Amino acid sequence: MKRKRDFTVTLLVSTYNKPDYLRQTLLSVARQTVLPDEVVIADDGSTDETRQLIDEIRTLIPIPIQRVWHPDTGFRLSEIRNKAIAAAKGEYIIQTDGDIVLGRHFVADHTAIAEHGWLVCGSRVYLGPKTTERILNKGFSRFRGLFGSQHGSFANSFRIGWLGRYLSKRYDRKATHIRGCNMAFWRQDLIAANGYNEDIVGYGAEDGEIVHRMRNGGVKNKMLKFGGIVYHLWHPLLSRDCLAANQNIHTRTKTEGITRCENGIDKYLNDKQ
Repeated sequence: MKRKRDFTVTLLVSTYNKPDYLRQTLLSVARQTVLPDEVVIADDGSTDETRQLIDEIRTLIPIPIQRVWHPDTGFRLSEIRNKAIAAAKGEYIIQTDGDIVLGRHFVADHTAIAEHGWLVCGSRVYLGPKTTERILNKGFSRFRGLFGSQHGSFANSFRIGWLGRYLSKRYDRKATHIRGCNMAFWRQDLIAANGYNEDIVGYGAEDGEIVHRMRNGGVKNKMLKFGGIVYHLWHPLLSRDCLAANQNIHTRTKTEGITRCENGIDKYLNDKQ
């Protein structure tokens, strides 16, 4: 579990009232071949059960784990991510979710292609309900992840380091399938864009919108393929009631070339940042 590099790394994990899922995410952090310097959990209003789970897992991971929490007032993912990024100490932010199991080389693969002026978007292996139930009850194994994939995501379970590095700047960098559960950015670039747009509430579009805002500001993006593997545990679909309004904000960002949102991270930053 080496951490030798010339920049510091925060693993940002978003969660909401899924402690059994979050347990598998954090256990997969403990299995990393390369550890981040800290884990910051962006908790969008979970009950005390999640705090208790985090306290339990702290004994298994030899790095700081910080929980950033706010009261439950509905789906406020953009807001809690901003608060977590403001609290993060790492220069580089690798982002995932609390319903994700990380492949053993997830952090290593991300840090291997980290480059100033670039953000990184990865893929995911989407697991079905039966495989997810077995993992929640018996723990994760690559065998379960490999043969439990759905929706054509099987190819995302293969790690070929040299090919991933070769494709990182050659893959379709204008792809619209941006996965918030597998992204990485320099913290200074996030702050320059004023973080996530908190006008986006409810499910959908917050990840694509911030990526396009950063692109508009000159940050280029790599695609992490054949590496940075993650397994998305199944759960029922979230409400799409806010999706159309959120997509309208995303579309405006793209068409108008917006580089900085108004309602963002700046209100959580102190003078030293």
